[in-house]
Amino acid sequence: MTCDNRYNRVLLKLSGEALCSPGGSGIDATAVDSIVSQIVPVVESGVQMGIVVGAGNWVRGRQLADAEHIHNTTADYMGMLGTVMNALALRDTLQGHGVKAVVMSAIPMPLVCQSYFRPAAMEHLADGHVLIFAGGTSHPGVTTDMCAAIRAAEIEADILLKATKVDGVFDSDPEKNPDAKKYDRLSYQKALADKLGIMDLPAMAFCMERAMRIMVFNMYKSGNLAAVVGGAEIGTVVSSE
Repeated sequence: MTCDNRYNRVLLKLSGEALCSPGGSGIDATAVDSIVSQIVPVVESGVQMGIVVGAGNWVRGRQLADAEHIHNTTADYMGMLGTVMNALALRDTLQGHGVKAVVMSAIPMPLVCQSYFRPAAMEHLADGHVLIFAGGTSHPGVTTDMCAAIRAAEIEADILLKATKVDGVFDSDPEKNPDAKKYDRLSYQKALADKLGIMDLPAMAFCMERAMRIMVFNMYKSGNLAAVVGGAEIGTVVSSE
């Protein structure tokens, strides 16, 4: 099945928390299935999709920054391994829904998944496979936001879709401030200057340098992903405009 979409190739950035129950940790199969149920119709419409997923449902490197006997580098690698577990859960669930999916890791682990290699990645996308990037960039000190920005540029995505649990970018926390103002559009410069927390600052600067458009939207509302790919600006668009 194919239909007209505004974007032909997208990079979807998911948080690790999207794969666990609210307030929980680890992987909740129901939560994963809910995310995948939104991805399936988009892929079936002909959109090529890459995914970068975080590992906050397992461990965050900065949470172990003050640990007496765990080095920061070790903590970062623990987070990278968490992204591999999340990617495998997404892959198998997608395949269970009849969608071909592949995990490519920046950290080689051939018994578990393929190693990241851009030419092979481009072939997978051209073949209609959902491509899940795992293992971060393989470098400690680099967030999955930065990984998402880099992979989006490498696969020449039309847009980077940042999935959140709120309706876009606000001038303050909408869960704490009912009068928070939502931005429909933002420039990279304002997002950086105001430190709006869309992505970490190096990732945002990278997107600005590469003119990679970003859409921040609520992934938890059914149908939003398909709407965004179809051209609906229901979240916040971050660009040079």
